[in-house]
Amino acid sequence: MLPYDYTNQTVLITGASSGIGRVFAQTLAARGAHLLLLARSGAVLDGLARELSQRHGIRAHALVADLGLPGAAQDAHAQACALGMPPDVLINNAGFATHGRFESIDLARQAAEVTVNCTALMELTHCALPHMLAQGRGAVINVASTAALQPDPYMAIYGASKAFVLSFSEALWAENRGSGVRVLALCPGATDTAFFDVVAAPEAAVGKRMAPQAVVAEALRALDRGRSSHVAGRPNRLLAWLPRLLPRQTVLGIVEGMLKPKTA
Repeated sequence: MLPYDYTNQTVLITGASSGIGRVFAQTLAARGAHLLLLARSGAVLDGLARELSQRHGIRAHALVADLGLPGAAQDAHAQACALGMPPDVLINNAGFATHGRFESIDLARQAAEVTVNCTALMELTHCALPHMLAQGRGAVINVASTAALQPDPYMAIYGASKAFVLSFSEALWAENRGSGVRVLALCPGATDTAFFDVVAAPEAAVGKRMAPQAVVAEALRALDRGRSSHVAGRPNRLLAWLPRLLPRQTVLGIVEGMLKPKTA
């Protein structure tokens, strides 16, 4: 496949205020894309939008929304359309994790985790796809995780939510072959972002943390190649083979030992 041309394409990025989302914004602005930056932190988004607009001569708008709230994803898409900027490219990057024994974690927090990681991602994709299909081109990058590749004791909801993202994205890739719309599930491992500060559990970071710039570069190359999914980082790709090679309960025992809370 030919490399995707982002010039004058409108890209909607969720979780755009920091980490992988922010790097996607910086990288695609440099490639001539117009940006819709979505997150909860309005002041940070406004500053990033102004910076990228001035530096690259593109349009950039902040969309302030809490994707953990019902209807927020559809409202955000409506805002994009009201600006005359229906997304040509959608990057569903927003997400968070909880860590600990399932029954000990606040239920509302875990329900919000499912809403942000799964429901909002699904709703935004559902809103954006018709425009892409009508114009015969477009792209969806859904940020899953290496946590999607096996169940994750002590991060049960996070692993299950990212398994949903991986399965959902690969199914859409198959549905949309030949349509001009590319779909990629990106599976990064531990990445050098504020993600683990939110989790508040350093043991949840397995392996050496990748730079978000490297994760984004690999994602865009995988999209150019028409991949349905991509595990970022060679060490992570090697580890991704373990669930295929070892008995499932053996894998569960290994992961349980790695993710077990240090205070347990």
